[in-house]
Parts: sequence; structure tokens; C-alpha cells
Amino acid sequence: MTQHNLITGGAGFIGSHLTQRLLERGDQITVLDDFNDFYDPERKRFNVAPFLENPAYRLIESDIRDATLVDELFRDSDFDAVVHLAARAGVRPSLQEPILYEDTNCIGTLRLLEAARAHGPETFIFGSSSSVYGINKKVPFAETDEVNQPISPYATTKRAGELLCFNYAHLYGLRTACLRFFTVYGPAQRPEMAIHKFTDLLARGETIPLFGDGASQRDYTFVDDIIDGVVATLDLAPPFEILNLGGAETTALSDLVQWLADELGVEPNIEYLPDQPGDVPITYADVSKANALVGYSPKVPIREGLKRFVEWYRDSQT
Repeated sequence: MTQHNLITGGAGFIGSHLTQRLLERGDQITVLDDFNDFYDPERKRFNVAPFLENPAYRLIESDIRDATLVDELFRDSDFDAVVHLAARAGVRPSLQEPILYEDTNCIGTLRLLEAARAHGPETFIFGSSSSVYGINKKVPFAETDEVNQPISPYATTKRAGELLCFNYAHLYGLRTACLRFFTVYGPAQRPEMAIHKFTDLLARGETIPLFGDGASQRDYTFVDDIIDGVVATLDLAPPFEILNLGGAETTALSDLVQWLADELGVEPNIEYLPDQPGDVPITYADVSKANALVGYSPKVPIREGLKRFVEWYRDSQT
């Protein structure tokens, strides 16, 4: 049955991939995105360009903090579900603008939840982050782990968003799921993220700045795997769940740079810099709960994903 879904932040990296997947299966999609200048808005306009002539697609350029617009949009649209991906993203920028992050990620989320409570729909999917685990020393990270030590304003706002979702599930019966994404990468990835940034620097023969000694580890997740998990959760519409969506393997930062250099056929020139405040030493997803609940199983290993990313990068430069 065709669904009408609202995707906030739907012009961004993950949002545009989700839009394509849902349109391909016949859903009707409304995207709400403010095209802010966190990175070049033209990249987002490029993301949405293929959808603009599709009669099942509607684009609304506005801010999730606009209470009047959000309320009217929900009142007039009869959505079946909301996938809330809009956010101020990134650990390091949140240290510079914590109030902006709090306002967008917490108040903006609350505006959406209030509109859903007042007008529907019952299904609300929230894009959270592995950053909520903070300096958790137990690996891999499981949804039952305590998350009381976030070490950046960004991580704190994402945990707050999860708690708000729980409030609305408990108080008003919204069917909410919080999906903790682990370092998503792939075609159209945001330009400031490590894989995109390193690929660009390597391709141009420039020095790679590495914060720390290169031993920090991340669980990188290819975007197609993330979209599999989002769609499966959307279809299940659980009463309330928190789920990890990750690659379920870790990669050292130094290996990441070398593997990207191998794909590009270049030698990396690395400048080692001090550790950055807010960075965690490791992220590593236990995805057994997501596997049991929605059949989530990441299919793209890191070396294959990097190969696909570099192919996309090269195509995008022509």
C-alpha cells in the first residue's frame, strides 16, 4: 500500500538516498529541508534535482523550528509516517555553536513531535547517532549500555532527542524508533566527513591532517545498508525501540587513509595533529538487536564501500 511519508532533512546525504528508495517502491514523499549553509547548499540542490519532476515528490524549503509552518504542514498533509533526519550535524562544529545545535536538534525535534501528537501520524522515526555512547569503554556498543557520558553538545542533543521520543511514545502512544547511525558514508556524503574529505585531499595531492596517532577506530556504515535498516524499521513501526545501525566492524583511521590512497593510486602525505576535543577513541556497533527485530544485516564491507565511494567521487569530478 502506498504511503505518504515526511522526510525532514530529505535533501541531505542520507535523506536523499532514503527518498530515492521510497519513491522507487511507490511511496509519496514530502521533504522538509532548510538548505542551510553548514555546507554548500548547491550540493543538496543537486541531490534533489532528480526528484523535482516526480508527481509523488514535494519539496518544502523551511526550518523545522518554524512552529506555525510545521503545525500547518502536519494538519494539512495526512502523513503516514515521519522520518526525522534534519539536524545540525557534526561533533566539532557543535563545540563552536552549542546553542544553535540545542535549538535545532532539540526544539526542532520537539516541534515535530508536537505536530505529530496533534495531527498524526503515529509513526515517527528519529535519526540518532552513535555519538550518544560517548566514552563508553565496553565494545561493541549495545543499546542496553548506559549513555550518560556524551562528550560533545551534538551527542547530548541526540540523546535528548531520544528521550523526547520516549516521552511521546509513553504519553501519547506515538510509535517511535530511534536509529543510532554509525558513521555513514557513500555517494553524496557530506564534504566535511572524513572519507569524503580525505579522498578529496588525496586526489589533489594535499596533506592529510590526522588528529591523534591514527589508532582511533570507527564503525563505518555504507549508506545502502543504513537505508535498508531505516526502511525496515519504518515498515515495522515498533511501539518504541532504540536500534543500532552500523557496519559491525571497526577500521583504524590510519588504515582508512591508506585504503583510500590505494583506491586512488597515490601515496598519502600525513600530518599528525593533537587529539580533538569531543572525539571518541572508538565506535563499534552491536547490531544483533536490529537483526532480530527488523532483519538488519550490513552487506557492504569497508573495502568494497570505499571502492564504490572513490568511483562516485571520480565520476562527480567530471
